[in-house]
Amino acid sequence: MANLNLAIKEKRPLSRAEVTEKYPDIPPLVILKADVQRRGVHYSEAALGALDLELHATTGTHIFGARDGKIAARPESFLLRDGSSIITTPTPLELDPYLVDLHEGRPFLFEDGEPVEEVDYWPRPDFYDKTSSSGTLMQNVVSARPQRLNIFPYRYCTFWNNGNGCSFCDIVTQMKKGKEELGIPARLDPLEVKEVVREALLEPGRYAALFLTAGSNVAGKRAFDDEVDYYIEILQRVGELFSVPNIPSQLIGTAFDDGQLERLYRETPLTSYTADIEVLGEELFNRHCPGKAEYIGYKEWKRRLVRAVDIFGPGRVNTGLVAGVELTSPGGYKNEDEALARTLEEAEDLASQGVSTVYIVWSPRPGTAIGDQKNASLEYYVRLAAGLHGLRGKYRLPIGFDDYRRCGNHPDSDLSRLHNF
Repeated sequence: MANLNLAIKEKRPLSRAEVTEKYPDIPPLVILKADVQRRGVHYSEAALGALDLELHATTGTHIFGARDGKIAARPESFLLRDGSSIITTPTPLELDPYLVDLHEGRPFLFEDGEPVEEVDYWPRPDFYDKTSSSGTLMQNVVSARPQRLNIFPYRYCTFWNNGNGCSFCDIVTQMKKGKEELGIPARLDPLEVKEVVREALLEPGRYAALFLTAGSNVAGKRAFDDEVDYYIEILQRVGELFSVPNIPSQLIGTAFDDGQLERLYRETPLTSYTADIEVLGEELFNRHCPGKAEYIGYKEWKRRLVRAVDIFGPGRVNTGLVAGVELTSPGGYKNEDEALARTLEEAEDLASQGVSTVYIVWSPRPGTAIGDQKNASLEYYVRLAAGLHGLRGKYRLPIGFDDYRRCGNHPDSDLSRLHNF
């Protein structure tokens, strides 16, 4: 019986304290960040009361939703004491999230009733309360993370038209909520985007990069031509604000063909390109991303990523994973060891050809196909972060365009603060 009890104990997922002790080479705040993203957060009434609407950024133009399925006035997110961001997922208390509450008058993360770490709510940009020439609240045209401007040109993905949206995604649901509850335009005017970015840049030294993303759009003479045309128009308008040909910028788009990639590079000030494959492994890709599989396919998606390196250059191309969906049922990997090995094997194939892989922690969303399942253990996310960071070291791939300052959503790229190759 003692041996059986030992076996059961060994299978128990490690706590955050145990993971921190087991992996001393991973900064404790990176481990904490991964765990907060994994479990989500819930704001107490006192924490919400500490929200200063003049000083702090509040929930605004999400392209994806929250685990509690609500749009509400609460902190957009918060910073840790090392300056790194946590992109939080508001979560009901019954799902056992971290609690944000006050401790000695300051917002803290609490775990099991104990204060863990002090946090600072994101600062509110100066331009948020202004309106554009059309009368639209500027926050609903361009949003911001602490050091990055976000442009979400539209909030729709045409893969949803025939029920082939990704299994973990709720982009269309959030589009409808944002339009109804916040007055967010369904499609942005490129001239209005330029107007708002110009206003944002009046706050000196605030922003390190500009970011652009939307859902896939299959329309056009060739599939995705309309998507590319729209991105080009927006990037060209924004580029008119600068006296240099290229600006620190990232586009997360579909895996475009060679001609479309050449146009993005040649006709815009864009400096980095990302096409999220979402999950590594062809069978899992087909299961979780049926729209992407239908129009492009797993092998072709990877080929286009590699081709983008030839165009944008090494260290300027990556792909993203929604880490944890590879373990869901049916069809997922049998255990975390297998998932880690298979994922890193595929990621190394890409890294050896100049493509970085980063991940976000999957947060199950209500109403999605796999929204009722659980994500992976904290230890899995820490091992994955170390593995992906190690691949960038092995193949000398810098990740500065998607690091803790310019994004803040990837525990693995936060490690670039230790070594940015």
